[in-house]
Amino acid sequence: MALAAGPETQTGKMLIRNIGLLLSGKLEAPILDADTIVVAHGRIEAVGRSADCDTEGVSIEIDAHGCAVSPGLIDSHVHPVLGDWTPRQNQFGWVESSMNGGVTTMISAGEAHWPGRPRDIIGLKALAITAQRSFANFRPGGVKLHAGAPLIERGMVESDFAELAAGGVTLLGEVGLGTVKAGYEAKQMVAWARKYGIQSTIHTGGPSVPGSGYIDADTVLEADADIIGHINGGHTALPLRQIRCLCEGCGRGIEIVHNGNELAGLAALRFAKELGQMERVILGTDSPAGSGVQPLGILRLIALLSAVGDTPAEQIFACATGNTARMRKLDCGMVEPGRAGDLVFMDRAQHSAGTDLLDSVRQGDLPGIGMVVIDGIVRCHRSRNTPPAERVPEILSA
Repeated sequence: MALAAGPETQTGKMLIRNIGLLLSGKLEAPILDADTIVVAHGRIEAVGRSADCDTEGVSIEIDAHGCAVSPGLIDSHVHPVLGDWTPRQNQFGWVESSMNGGVTTMISAGEAHWPGRPRDIIGLKALAITAQRSFANFRPGGVKLHAGAPLIERGMVESDFAELAAGGVTLLGEVGLGTVKAGYEAKQMVAWARKYGIQSTIHTGGPSVPGSGYIDADTVLEADADIIGHINGGHTALPLRQIRCLCEGCGRGIEIVHNGNELAGLAALRFAKELGQMERVILGTDSPAGSGVQPLGILRLIALLSAVGDTPAEQIFACATGNTARMRKLDCGMVEPGRAGDLVFMDRAQHSAGTDLLDSVRQGDLPGIGMVVIDGIVRCHRSRNTPPAERVPEILSA
């Protein structure tokens, strides 16, 4: 059951105790020696052992009953349109359904599926500012969706990027989904965007929607966008030698997505590990897409990269949380004082062969989600989408 769909933030104080495993979201120290979290006014106030945390004035108490707690998952690559509807699949409720998969924050890679999407410069700026405002005011299932990511077109000049930034736009949609496809054209516009604090993502691989094109490694390197969008293709990937070239040739974000080539995604993870640069790896779904809506897409990707990619599950959880938060300059994604109180309660799915949550994910099973908290507000209890967890939290007082 989903609760509280608006942009409100908790005003009281929440105590979470009896945590069996606390994932930090930090790649350098992914597991915390702590069993208690205090959230006040929507932000984490304290993390530690129960005896060391100030619990005075608590208005809501949650007993985790030994299950794991992770920072809310971040989907680094989505394509929203309007509200909680996607015309690509003519489906309602996809954002709220993803919240039931542990996703608490989403990043738009462009409102590419907007019916009749304007391609003139005035229109694309108007659409971007509208989308940014709309999702700032409306949060399906409580999910924080950072939208308003214009798909750049030929003819844009520096003042257009200044105007977008002044209007609140902080993201560019996938470079390559508009008419700007050449590396030298993209490089100039990416630089203008960066000058005004707008982060950029570039399409990588074969075309995905009408109007998009093939973007190879040379183009990606020349454009120098902040994020190598779906390095494993969306859907068609570059040859593995080009993916290696991208991992080795720049220091930008390596984004692996659910709706891409799985072999290429595993190869990108391996290349990042070989380079000792796992901090560059972030995760997304690239949905909604022709392949559908995947409410458990981030969890499925975590399980794939851990199990088949031979990587500790806690490290992949960090890729889906803290890595993205740092790269995207977000105030969530890590369990530490001052961060947003976005938390997911999980445990090993019932009858999983894994000995505990992390081992079950390492064996390829999805965890069961028992509760999702966003900005200190309980947004759902037992997930309707994941397999049932062995243990679930309980609200003792509210």
